[in-house]
This record gives sequence, C-alpha cells and structure tokens, in this order.
Amino acid sequence: MPRRKSEPGLEPNRRAELLRAAAKLFVDKGFAATTTRDIAEAVGMRSGSPFYHFRSKQELLKAAMIEGLDAGRERLLAAIDGVADPEQRLRVLVRTHLGTLLEGDCRSPLLVSETRALDDKARGEIAAAFDRYQVPWQQALDELAAAGKLASAAPPVRLLLFGMLNWSSHWYRPDGTLSVDELAEAAVALLLRQPPQGTKR
Repeated sequence: MPRRKSEPGLEPNRRAELLRAAAKLFVDKGFAATTTRDIAEAVGMRSGSPFYHFRSKQELLKAAMIEGLDAGRERLLAAIDGVADPEQRLRVLVRTHLGTLLEGDCRSPLLVSETRALDDKARGEIAAAFDRYQVPWQQALDELAAAGKLASAAPPVRLLLFGMLNWSSHWYRPDGTLSVDELAEAAVALLLRQPPQGTKR
C-alpha cells in the first residue's frame, strides 16, 4: 500500500518504537494472530497508520528482525571492545545477549520461526543479518577451541548455544531466584571444559 501524501514521515524514534512493539507482539501472539490494529494500538497510532510506513505486515516483520539484529550486534561489539581473553569475551557475549532478551525490548532473535511467512528474498536478507550477528560468537568459540577450553567450535555448537539462550525467555522470571548474571554463568559453564581440581584457572 503506497503512503498517502498527506501523511508525514515516521520519525526515527517512532519507527524504532513501532518495530519494537511489532516484534514483541509477533513473539507473544505469533505473526498470523497479530493484527494491524494490535500493532497500532501498542504504539498509540490509528489502526491503518503502520501501513503508511510499511507496505505490508510482512515488510514490518522483516524490518523488525533485521534492524533488531543489527542493533543487537552493535551492542555486542561495544560490550566486547577491548576484551582480548576469549573466555571473558564469551561471558560478555552471553550476558549481553541475555540482557537484550530478558531485560531489554529487542525480541528479534526469537522471531526465527516466523520467517516462514516471508518470501525467499526476505528470508535471505534476515539470514544475512543473523550471520553478521553471529560473527563475534564464532570467533570466540574458535579461539576457545584452539586453546583447549572447548571440545568443539563446529557451527552446531554456536546454534545450540543460541537455542539454549533464546529458550530461556520462555521460562525465566525476573522475580525468581535466579539473576541474569547467574543464568549467564550457568550457560557458559555448560560449554567450557573445567580445569582439574586443584588447578588454577
């Protein structure tokens, strides 16, 4: 649907708000069950307003995923800047990722299953964004494997790690007994080889 000439452009902060709200609804309700009215009401817009700025709900999903992943990647890179030790880098990556999912408002990594609603071109663009997001993770895993601290850095290890971290959003409760820091440490401990007892780390 083309934009109406009388409708002003969406300001960057409103665009980000719209994408965050759409991503949350797509995660919570599912893409098919989320209506245009749901998205508009979540950000205080009229029901048709989102489609002045996005041609379809599918385009909104694609933008929410790609822009969310790219923003998440920037947060990761900023968090690990200057961290040379790969074990510490992995800890920071895991903590930052969990913080984004459990403490922030970026739900993009949880929308993987909803890409079935998109065409091949859109899925390819999202896959490229995921690839960009995963680069620093694979680098840390490769270095840990080379140092003997990780049994394998094969790609399935990285994908299994993401699956484990992302699934925590289904059961983690902020008011529970486990903090995000503790959850991050537990996740890293599952991966890393532990030194023999009595050996200094």
